[in-house]
Amino acid sequence: MEECKPDAVSNQFTQGDLQHTFQVLEEKVITFVKNELKRFEKILSPDYQEHFEGKEQDESDAREGALKMALHFLRNMKQNNIADKLQEIELCVVWQTELKRNLKNKYQSVFEGIPKQGSSALLEKIYTEVYITEGGSGKVNEEHEVRQIESISKRPAGQETPIKCKDIFQPLLGQDKPIRSVITKGVAGIGKTVSVQKYILDWAEGKENQDIHFIFPLPFRELNHMKDKQVSLMDLLHHFFSEIKQLTFPSQGKYKVLFIFDGLDECRLQLDFQKNEILTDVTKVTSLNVLLINLIKGNLLRSALVWITSRPAAANQIPPECVDRVTEVQGFSDAQKEEYFRKRISDQNLASKVITHIKSSRSLHIMCHIPVFCWIAANVIEFILKTEGGSQQVPKTLTEMYTYFLVFQTKQRTLKLEGVYDTDPQWNHASLLALGKLAFEQLKKGNLIFYEDDLRESGIDVREAAVHCGICTQIFQEESGLHQEKLYCFVHLSIQEYLAALYVILMLITEGKDLISPQQPPRPVFQLLKRKTGKPMTTLQKSAVDKSLEHVDGRFDLFLRFLLGLSLESNQRLLRGLIKEVQHESKDEIGRYIKTKIREMPSSERVLNLFHCLNEVNDHSLVKEVQSFLSAGTLSAATLSSTQWSALVFVLLTSEEKLDVFDLKKYSRSDECLLRLQPVVEESQKAL
Repeated sequence: MEECKPDAVSNQFTQGDLQHTFQVLEEKVITFVKNELKRFEKILSPDYQEHFEGKEQDESDAREGALKMALHFLRNMKQNNIADKLQEIELCVVWQTELKRNLKNKYQSVFEGIPKQGSSALLEKIYTEVYITEGGSGKVNEEHEVRQIESISKRPAGQETPIKCKDIFQPLLGQDKPIRSVITKGVAGIGKTVSVQKYILDWAEGKENQDIHFIFPLPFRELNHMKDKQVSLMDLLHHFFSEIKQLTFPSQGKYKVLFIFDGLDECRLQLDFQKNEILTDVTKVTSLNVLLINLIKGNLLRSALVWITSRPAAANQIPPECVDRVTEVQGFSDAQKEEYFRKRISDQNLASKVITHIKSSRSLHIMCHIPVFCWIAANVIEFILKTEGGSQQVPKTLTEMYTYFLVFQTKQRTLKLEGVYDTDPQWNHASLLALGKLAFEQLKKGNLIFYEDDLRESGIDVREAAVHCGICTQIFQEESGLHQEKLYCFVHLSIQEYLAALYVILMLITEGKDLISPQQPPRPVFQLLKRKTGKPMTTLQKSAVDKSLEHVDGRFDLFLRFLLGLSLESNQRLLRGLIKEVQHESKDEIGRYIKTKIREMPSSERVLNLFHCLNEVNDHSLVKEVQSFLSAGTLSAATLSSTQWSALVFVLLTSEEKLDVFDLKKYSRSDECLLRLQPVVEESQKAL
């Protein structure tokens, strides 16, 4: 290569060109340095309201150079205090800019279904805002989450105060007290994490809440891996956010900082707020439990904002005195459901058909308050209408919907791997049984997030976990923490409950094992197929009903609905190949047993799930009786049995009509009627 000589370079330009270029360059440099010096003077002013201005990427190097130049001359002038202060503020701008960049990269995309296997999409493209309200006592809600969704669907408009996610820390009109700590409750899959993701992304992109200097998302599923470690707050932040490794919080109130703790229900730390160990030093090393408790209480970084998300049943871990605001994510409104389907399905004619099918089933329409269920429904119904040509019956019950979901995800995997659409799904029996066992065993323990030890307990080789993740795309997912720790979970609690029920059914049919009634001796498979040996399926069903009623928290309510639904021949036929011998036992006996339990239950509230169970086995007799009374207008004069009273409550709570005004005299003017219909009165905005 020819050596580059000074005269060779100068020959490319005339002296006039060089002189003009450097005159313009001098003007630009002087203007830039003057502007930077004015900015430095401004941020050092006592009257300056500290508000960081993010650096443009193409100016960051130049600004850093101007800062170094200013610091050099200030120190030469013996103005070390001013130089130190300027360096501290400017470094924070650098750290904030880097933090925003990294958070934007992390949160700008969203995976529907399963990361690594599902395809990501920009959050902005598919984001549908969920309905969030302020309010709540903070007490534990022991109802099963599906029942909570059914309650939400009946609440009259205007009963709660809506609040935008971006305004989660803004006082409402008439509220004077600043909001420091917020708990946002919501059932699994309702949209808590995506709402948090949108809040962070809007901040990182400079759109909202720019008065906040730093946001630190610390999901509990990540913190669980450090539960036995001794750390200081600064150690913790430097561990998860290396870009701010030189940042310190030497004084309270210096920066406006937001800590986001997502997924309190996934926390495996012992958060004991009764202990009196007080921590105020951000550099003092202690247990993670003590650190988090003091941060939430406000002892540590009193000025810091704290946002915690949780499923309702776990929210009471945080004492009410530590919470300034309780909000609830109520999922999609009816309008937002349609918006979601129209964003999710590009063919608008097909989207309209999906919306029509969803509206035709009250139970499915209610479940679509949950965004994850909308995603499941969109997958299933779109697949039926496109691939099956609409020849298959669109599912009407929850069990049918989840069975179709399992079948079609299995077919999609075959289509993806082999390029062939097979009429019958190609099941991986061993993997499904392993996942089913994991789902059932962890359901009994109340766990939604699993670790390698949990997988081993269920007989899953963690080295082959990816095989289990791949058996049915978007059902079981493997994630990596910030430092590649492995976490496992089902996409939604209801999928875990479905697979747990499927596992119990498969173990009965294929191995003769009754996992609900362990006192029942195992029977050879050939005996199960003989009617003379009794009805093991009915025995299992009755035991499952009893088990569900024993747990007031409703832990096994949806599991029971799936178990009964999977006992039907129609759903077993959908699983052909997986279930080789379809059971032909009559559903009449279990229907009678459920009705007996309905009569015995003193609380109408508690028996509602049993009516959903009757729906799953296609027994609508009780509901039809009450509906006939309502249609004939003879209900007020009729003498209802306790079972019919319960059926009336179920009909009213699952009807299409919103409970804005409940008029008791339409039914019966009596104390008994008021007592029996109390669940309906509680869901009404006004009662006459």
